[in-house]
Amino acid sequence: MLEYGNGVSQGAGRVNGGGGGGGSTDMTVQIGQAFNDSIHTLSTLPPAALLGLVVMVVVGLWVLKRALF
Repeated sequence: MLEYGNGVSQGAGRVNGGGGGGGSTDMTVQIGQAFNDSIHTLSTLPPAALLGLVVMVVVGLWVLKRALF
C-alpha cells in the first residue's frame, strides 16, 4: 500500500535492488541524524527519568574511577 508519499522513495529502492527508503549514505549526515535523534529523545523524557539518568551517569563514573585508580 502506498500511503503518505512513501511509495516513490521506497519503491525506487526495491526496483534497482538498492537498500530502499531513499536514505542518505553520507556518514556525516548519519552521525548528525543520530545526534539529533538522541537530543530529541532526551528532550521528551520526563524530569524523573532525566534525574535518574543523571544519577546513573554519576554512579557509573564513580565506579569507573574506583575500578581504574
